[in-house]
Amino acid sequence: MVAISLPDGSVREFDGPVTGLRIAEDIGPGLAKAALAVTVDGTMVDLTLPIEADAEVSILTAKDEAALELLRHDAAHVMAQAVQELYPGTQVTIGPAIENGFYYDFAREEPFTPDDLGKIEARMVEIVKRDLPIVREVWGRDRAVEYFTSIGESYKAELIESIPGTEDIKIYRQGDWLDMCRGPHLPSTGKLGVHFKLMKLAGAYWRGDSRNPMLQRIYGTAWADKKQLANYLTMLEEAEKRDHRRLGQEMDLFHLQEEAQGAVFWHPKGWTVYRALQNYIRRRLDAADYVEVNTPMMVDRSLWEKSGHWEKFREHMFISEAEEKILAMKPMNCPCHIQIFRQGIKSYRDLPLRMAEFGACHRNEASGALHGLMRVRAFVQDDAHIFCTEDQIVSETQAFCALLKSVYKDLGFDEVKVKFSDRPDVRAGSDATWDKAEAALKEATDAAGLAWTLNPGEGAFYGPKLEFVLRDAIGRDWQCGTLQVDFVLPDRLGADYVGEDGDKHRPVMLHRAILGTFERFMGILIENCAGKFPLWLAPVQAVVSTITSDADNYAQEVFQALKAKGIRATLDVRNEKINYKVREHSVAKVPVILVVGKKEAEENTVAIRRLGGNVQEVLALADALDTLQLESVPPDLRG
Repeated sequence: MVAISLPDGSVREFDGPVTGLRIAEDIGPGLAKAALAVTVDGTMVDLTLPIEADAEVSILTAKDEAALELLRHDAAHVMAQAVQELYPGTQVTIGPAIENGFYYDFAREEPFTPDDLGKIEARMVEIVKRDLPIVREVWGRDRAVEYFTSIGESYKAELIESIPGTEDIKIYRQGDWLDMCRGPHLPSTGKLGVHFKLMKLAGAYWRGDSRNPMLQRIYGTAWADKKQLANYLTMLEEAEKRDHRRLGQEMDLFHLQEEAQGAVFWHPKGWTVYRALQNYIRRRLDAADYVEVNTPMMVDRSLWEKSGHWEKFREHMFISEAEEKILAMKPMNCPCHIQIFRQGIKSYRDLPLRMAEFGACHRNEASGALHGLMRVRAFVQDDAHIFCTEDQIVSETQAFCALLKSVYKDLGFDEVKVKFSDRPDVRAGSDATWDKAEAALKEATDAAGLAWTLNPGEGAFYGPKLEFVLRDAIGRDWQCGTLQVDFVLPDRLGADYVGEDGDKHRPVMLHRAILGTFERFMGILIENCAGKFPLWLAPVQAVVSTITSDADNYAQEVFQALKAKGIRATLDVRNEKINYKVREHSVAKVPVILVVGKKEAEENTVAIRRLGGNVQEVLALADALDTLQLESVPPDLRG
């Protein structure tokens, strides 16, 4: 007898081993028809896999979020079958589900073209309509290697031989086509539906190693229904419009070039935004009793060895040699801040010590991974470290989380998710130290009133961390802020303080950032607001534009009055039609255009046009100046 516990709390008993499909049929024909897979004690398995012992079971349908990964994995297999049917001799290698979609890497002498994607997609639709049963088989390793070698699939044979252990190999067959895979999979290709689209081509080295052959990767996306697919494609279109690289060029904010890969050339307008953002963060930190420091950009390798970063991050460090010493450009600020803490004797009365730095860091990222402002080699962190006692972890976490949420709100991000990342496989410190650090961070997170989800194994090598994820205007998630509890580095680098008992103690080190890096956050900010910065951040906050030349003198008067109020303004008295000027300044995303002509000059007024608005508002000049001055004040300075 096998007892199956269902999500509604009911229990169904069966005489012997039972499949997920049989359970679904027992519940009802509608569920059996919609069933895609089954979870058994939390693990997703095929509907046809026998369940031989009592278990908690849930039948998955397309309505379940967990089913998306299954659908995308099957879409990858259907794509691989379509490719091999259309282009015989092509080898399949690896094809996983990924966020929002899937890909497969192919070995083929002739390159795929964008036109091929349409043909492959059409064949995928055919395969879905064939409704081929997907059958799970188990083969011995020798048989699997022999089979794939015999049909010319050398990559697949190599992959099987590299799998550790001696377990048999799972094979999934759909019609005449098959592939090695851990599964699970849908009952048939027809269950996939046609809610997919092939997106792009890319190159990828076999097994991610540049010493290996280059393969051809085809990316696709797959969803549970047509509406989800349409929404995703619409989001991508909107993301393309908001691309910070394009807007950065159109708005004359920054540029990148080959001679300085991964580093940003900030133009005057972009640097104005950058400085306004940095000044805002600096004021928020000052108000929260942080002290600002600045540490060297190049440090001897010996410090990185003591901290453990040399072993962990050496391949990402830029190295220089001078006078027979090896120096590294700092990839992070943490060890340097401990050096400042160690100067002089610290007392428990000095704690918590909140030490902040707008630290210029460098990391040797692979050139292929660089992406506009989002992934760079040279960057500045809004970094800080809080040195505190164990008893202060909770209160410091609460204060930091309140500050972080307030900053995000000021910058236009109201939705924040929190991930708790616990110990990674490779880490510093004992299990006891990690137990203490994880318990302390969980207690502090709960005390701060934050709901969190577990992000297993993604902690820093020296301690667990919280990751703060922002959702932007078009629904994309961006991980920005972090908070890490560290008992390891203060011990490794000899930081201590004199406690109330007169003895020396190690401080706890809280690593924290709100924006993460200014470069990346600038990219996120540009895309979130589509270049339409709030007035206080806009590089040019207002432009005074004339309708006719007989208003030039009055326009100059308005322009000077704006500057006197501290508003970043420009003057446009060109001999062009006003509609041309308005259109040009709108493309440049100037928030406010003050239009003046003969009438406005005579009445001492201005006609205000807002970016994206269709209504023109006429105000007395004094009222307009007061309104714009109020709007130009950063959120933290408003009354």
